[in-house]
Amino acid sequence: MSNIAAIAAARSVQTTPTITAFERSPDGGMGLARDTRVRWALEEVDQAYEVRLVSFSAMKEPAHRAVHPFGQIPTYEEGDLALFESGAIIFHIAERHRGLLPEDADARARAITWMFAAVSTVEPPILERENARLLEGGEIWSAERLPLVTERVRKRLRELSDRLGDADWLDGTFSAGDLMMVSVLQRLKPSGLLEEFPRLAAYVARAEARPAYRRAFAAQRAVNTDRPVAVG
Repeated sequence: MSNIAAIAAARSVQTTPTITAFERSPDGGMGLARDTRVRWALEEVDQAYEVRLVSFSAMKEPAHRAVHPFGQIPTYEEGDLALFESGAIIFHIAERHRGLLPEDADARARAITWMFAAVSTVEPPILERENARLLEGGEIWSAERLPLVTERVRKRLRELSDRLGDADWLDGTFSAGDLMMVSVLQRLKPSGLLEEFPRLAAYVARAEARPAYRRAFAAQRAVNTDRPVAVG
């Protein structure tokens, strides 16, 4: 093990990180809240963690805003380090632990590129569609706007499906890039749009079958249902 890897490994076991999650998730525990993707990353690298549940009112209080200036979740605290934004948190986890980023420098760079692509290119039109449907549905122009933003989503899905092809993962082995991309695509499951692209639907199902994802999903689901959820 290199000196850098040894230092990273030593740091990773010094403290147990604490993440924040909704006290009650708006999705009722479907795994769409962004704490799920952070839980998933921690499970993939076999890192124990603690969860601090916060209410919607507590998220806007100064104590929480000191960690997340925009009053959202998730946050990540590890010793003196405090992070917000799920992508940045997952990148930090992937940098500190083996398993989410390839050892090869070029493959590592490509995996990081897919992380950025997930949140910068694929997620924005998906969120735009959600806003058009949920927040703007009562506007007189909504009926004309929704098909337009839906087609923007389809365009991105078509491009992503073409790039994925018949491969299991975006660039060889599973990486943080896949974790982020699948987390973004999951937001489309209630809409039925994902099923229009069988390769992507199979891609998401493949990721959800990973034991680490199943543990992460069960953990956040249990919070929102007040009962344990079986992983097996």
